[in-house]
Amino acid sequence: MNQIDKRKLSEADIRSKFITPAIENAGWDIMTQIREEEHFTDGRIIVQGNMSTRGASKFADYILYYKPNIPIAIIEAKDNKHAIGAGMQQALEYADIRQVPFVFSSNGDAFIFHDKTSNSIREYEISLDEFPSPDSLWKKYLKYKNIETKDAQKVIEQPFFNDDSGMSPRYYQQNAINRTIEAMAKDQKRILLVMATGTGKTYTAFQIAHRLKKANKVNRILFLADRNILLSQTKNGDFSSFDDSIMHIIKNKQIDKSYEIYFALYQGLVGNEDQEDAYLNFSPSFFDLVIIDECHRGSASEASAWRVILDYFSSAIHIGLTATPKETIDVSNMSYFGEPVYTYSLKQGIEDGFLAPYKVVRIDTNIDNGWRPTQGMVDKYDNQITDRIYNLKDYDRSLIIDERTQLVAQKVTEYLTRTDRFAKTIIFCVDIDHAARMRQALINCNIDMLSQHNNYVVKITGDDDFGKNQLDNFIDIEEPCPVIATTSKLLTTGVDTKMVKVIVLDVPIGSMTEFKQIIGRGTRIRESDNKTFFTILDFRRNTDKFADPSFDGTPVQVYIPTNNDSPVPPSNDESGEIDPELSNNSNNQKPSNDSLNVSDSGSNYSSSSMDDPKRFYINNIEVSVTREQVQYLSPSGKLIIESLKDYTRKNVNKNFDSIEIFRHQWNLSKNKKELITKLTEQGILFEALKEQIGRDLDPFDLICHVAFDQPILTRKERAKKVLEDSYFHKYSEKAQNILSLILDKYIEEGVEVIEDREILTINPLNTIGSPVEIVREFGSASEYDHAIQQLEMRIYQPA
Repeated sequence: MNQIDKRKLSEADIRSKFITPAIENAGWDIMTQIREEEHFTDGRIIVQGNMSTRGASKFADYILYYKPNIPIAIIEAKDNKHAIGAGMQQALEYADIRQVPFVFSSNGDAFIFHDKTSNSIREYEISLDEFPSPDSLWKKYLKYKNIETKDAQKVIEQPFFNDDSGMSPRYYQQNAINRTIEAMAKDQKRILLVMATGTGKTYTAFQIAHRLKKANKVNRILFLADRNILLSQTKNGDFSSFDDSIMHIIKNKQIDKSYEIYFALYQGLVGNEDQEDAYLNFSPSFFDLVIIDECHRGSASEASAWRVILDYFSSAIHIGLTATPKETIDVSNMSYFGEPVYTYSLKQGIEDGFLAPYKVVRIDTNIDNGWRPTQGMVDKYDNQITDRIYNLKDYDRSLIIDERTQLVAQKVTEYLTRTDRFAKTIIFCVDIDHAARMRQALINCNIDMLSQHNNYVVKITGDDDFGKNQLDNFIDIEEPCPVIATTSKLLTTGVDTKMVKVIVLDVPIGSMTEFKQIIGRGTRIRESDNKTFFTILDFRRNTDKFADPSFDGTPVQVYIPTNNDSPVPPSNDESGEIDPELSNNSNNQKPSNDSLNVSDSGSNYSSSSMDDPKRFYINNIEVSVTREQVQYLSPSGKLIIESLKDYTRKNVNKNFDSIEIFRHQWNLSKNKKELITKLTEQGILFEALKEQIGRDLDPFDLICHVAFDQPILTRKERAKKVLEDSYFHKYSEKAQNILSLILDKYIEEGVEVIEDREILTINPLNTIGSPVEIVREFGSASEYDHAIQQLEMRIYQPA
């Protein structure tokens, strides 16, 4: 085919006629190794008011796999009007995301080859006939990764687990699994994986364990956690593809050495004063692999009593899993595991569309900046209140104000009433006493719901057997109730709360690790169940942490271990509210109140705290809302802290210098829906603007009003102007009626609906005739389309 013919071909034709044959001729299998137009992200969810939409997903023209789930090359194709290397920049971006070293760009004439493994010439042109074979790239890959022994190659070439469902790991899970396997193949013994909550850490761990067992790299595995629910979730969930006969949950410190995969609590292996440590029943070399779930918690500290378990099984490979690595002056994951072999952050997960984004409602009250008692003032129980200024850090710790608790309960109820009364909601409180009072206040605010559902509001804390028994119902996707759970620490981490749509922060959170764990309770997406985003109601100004670079930044090790560290029990900050499941008592006896009522600062309060002089209970205090601000995530992942109008004006002005330019672009666009989608992806939150300004406004008018200070015209007012025009008169009476009905649909739903011919199939237009008959009334399909374009021109003509 000559050059002129090739330049007339589409990109799809260039791929099918030139690029794909060149790849196949090099020995790549079209069925198992070549993936064309592979979408590897879902597209970011953009929240607008109480609605959401998805942005575009990322896809590569070709991804080449040496073996299934082991990608090694990216190819971007362009039509022949582009240069050979025109797709290289985009290909390199995708290669970084997919972590592949070989990158190609082609227009059908040749390839530009970018070889990240080369120490000399990095990028050069090769002919179509010179495309490298799978084996030649794999050899370069192995050398690049320093994996050159047969045993090491055997490990990394083991296949992933594939079940009948066809489920395969997402790209970031592939990255995490492959980087871990490669590290182990090179005999690395301590490995850290950092993956945001909701991204499938235990599924990733299962795939790693499966491949290692298949390669005979490991035989016996210990999965460590600090909560029973994490053990059962893992064994019966992600690890269920292993034969149940080889898996065992260690209970009551009873050791049976006949299994291959063990699940255990730290507390189930460490003894107390009356018992020896259960882990000593195993030999130090019994386990080949130890997986430490939520490794930022109990064993993160070198001084933790639980660290002795890891030290005892030191000959095994240790994999730490966490969404929030602990890096403080006292505690460090990286000092033990080293730098993470792979990190997948909350920000990246939201950007890819795998994690739910959030909107924030900041609620300030008149006492947030301080409240001071009058001289000699006593509380409800005649305790004289210490004279000082109390603020957000004191409320519900040292000072309990009934009216403030009632206000929070009222605002939460108002939000659910306005949006969804059955939206699963977690309210994080200061301690168990606060959670109990919040539950009571919420019950009084939701009497109508309690009359139908007696478990509509529950307290789920370590001291409450009824609440703990309701936990399974709360996290069950099919169970509508409980809807609202008040808690202190018990739900901060590890619990798979797929349907939580509202997170209420009524506790001051000092720890960034804890803040990120709490936010993670809402990040699961369930589109089939209408869960695409979640809302944070913040009553304590915690969401200032979103502006902290460490919120979603790379962890930096600041802890330097010394030889003077001596074992101590895990701190309250590490283990959180202590569930009876977490106590060191093998018989699961209920711990004392002091061990249950743990505050964020580590201070303990008795459940009968009215007798505690450190706490004061007061009422008859005026508490009111002084500001309520809704904040959204921008497309760049930043929380919009300015007003929505100011943010919109700034974004519009980046793209359009004047209203004339915007109007021209709007009228020029033959598909307003595409333009609206493009503007949405650039940060214009139309639905949120409609909530603030008016739902009967067109996107065109929202922008004209907010960005260019134009008077507001509703869709009804715009339609009235069109009807007053003589424009319709040039059509037949039946065509005029059709256009009038289409204009009515514009008033009801907006411009996007009238551009879609599906409008002709719905009432009342479908009563006039079939779509073909309606189009014929205008002469032809093109003439019908022209009539709609003319209608739009009349709708948006200047006043």
